[in-house]
Amino acid sequence: MRPEFPVIILTGRPASGKSEVIDYLKKLPVEERYRRFGIAAFDEIDDFPMLWAWFEEDAILEKIMYKPRMHTDRDGYFLHQYQWDLLIERISLDYSKKLRDEHYHQTHTAILEFSRGTEHGGYRSAFEHLSDEILERALIIYIDVPYEESLRKNRKRFNPNRPDSILEHGLPDEKLERLYHDVDWEEVSAESPTHITVKGHKVPYVVFRNMPSQTDDPELLGPALDEVFVKAREVYKKSR
Repeated sequence: MRPEFPVIILTGRPASGKSEVIDYLKKLPVEERYRRFGIAAFDEIDDFPMLWAWFEEDAILEKIMYKPRMHTDRDGYFLHQYQWDLLIERISLDYSKKLRDEHYHQTHTAILEFSRGTEHGGYRSAFEHLSDEILERALIIYIDVPYEESLRKNRKRFNPNRPDSILEHGLPDEKLERLYHDVDWEEVSAESPTHITVKGHKVPYVVFRNMPSQTDDPELLGPALDEVFVKAREVYKKSR
């Protein structure tokens, strides 16, 4: 089954519902997922495992090897702002590896997942570091929640016994506020209700307004995603 959407960029504040959307898609039978959302087989490329590996490496260096930390300070903040853009370059690199199979998009969608706050460059900077191979194929789905909802759900999902888990990781309140209180999505998407221009590419987008929360309950999430993908099909088709 050839996917309708070769690349989906799934983004929004932390705990906005991105991982729950992907988990919902994973649990659907392939035929149903393709019928409803135009996605059959898919791969997820998420920058959180990359970021977490840096935290783990720094802990090993400092506590076991007695060497200087390489990536973050002791409060868990990156040593350099450009590391946020490095993560996007890593996403682009991992995607390019998928394309080594020349028939990849005849069967697979790539779902790219990340969050960005204004404090560390925002979406404007992040999108500029996506490869042309991604931008020419992508649909952006932005999950829109206010900061207060991000804070609530970040607290709710955090499991201190599984801080590396995609579905159960979280940020301390002070770090969430510093990094993600302000986002530049409205500014970046202001030029058009249907697309964002990045490096000459007109990348279509849709907004999933997740208030009140629909991603906590699969019974609510399913119909909400049906509506999102009706709009997604429309804007994507017009962009081709």
